[in-house]
Amino acid sequence: MTHKLPALKEFDAPVKVLFTGYLTAVAFGYFFALIQILFTHGMADGKFGLSVDDIVYSYYGNRSGTLLETKLNGSMKDKASEKESFIIMQWARDGAKESLYVSTGVEKIIEDKCVMCHNEDASTIPDFTDFEALERVTEQDEGATFSSLTRVSHIHLFGISFIFMFVGLIFSFAETSTVKYKCLAIGMPYVFLVVDILSWWLTKLDPMFAWLVIIAGSGMAVAFGFMLIISLLEMWFYKRVFLNSIGEPYAQWSSYIESKLKKIDCDDVRCVMERTFYFFKRISLFIWRKWLDIGLPFIKGFVKKK
Repeated sequence: MTHKLPALKEFDAPVKVLFTGYLTAVAFGYFFALIQILFTHGMADGKFGLSVDDIVYSYYGNRSGTLLETKLNGSMKDKASEKESFIIMQWARDGAKESLYVSTGVEKIIEDKCVMCHNEDASTIPDFTDFEALERVTEQDEGATFSSLTRVSHIHLFGISFIFMFVGLIFSFAETSTVKYKCLAIGMPYVFLVVDILSWWLTKLDPMFAWLVIIAGSGMAVAFGFMLIISLLEMWFYKRVFLNSIGEPYAQWSSYIESKLKKIDCDDVRCVMERTFYFFKRISLFIWRKWLDIGLPFIKGFVKKK
């Protein structure tokens, strides 16, 4: 025996307030996460705004220079003057010799502009009071380390999965879409989340996958925004948005989509999913070949060095 779920508009006011409060808080959290991305990854190439180069520099690295130089030209550009940055970068290019650390004025610049954050109390960034730690960032910029990718990956997978679980649970009470389209909307964020995490690792191995990071991140944002907006509209503005002037409900938006799908020889969402599966199958085969040609040899070489 099946039980019909109540619609969002049918919930009592306290439950609506609870759902709305959660969705609003999560929406602000998502917004500030995007701002944080703009100020970290978005400044990797020294220009404000997220681009493919930003993704490449963040994960694959700028192999033409040192990590220190990349940071001074990117996210740390406003932390020192052009003259001070040039002195530090020149010292790094000359081999980052400890004998020139004081005489070139690098030590004073580091103490005045960097040590306030890069100190022994900092757990996730290098401690510049330790010369060996500073020396390591003067090596070739190879982007994110495997250890940092592992740490960030499991945090994002656990944390964001919980966010989408509760947003999807609230959206499951929506009634302006058919069940199959609700399933698609609820499931797609998890697909994009896994693809997003995998694309970080793939970009670390080959910069050509930087586009996949942007596509997956955009897909998550669209799915999240869609579920959030529909849920809020159904809870508080159902009569204004989903009913016509005589109080009759408009046709479900999924019916409109299905009519458009028929124009591209797709009868329903199953056809779309089959085509999507075929697309991801081709992408997966391509990724597997790249792993065998580039990724696996890279890992073997890295292990041998250790």
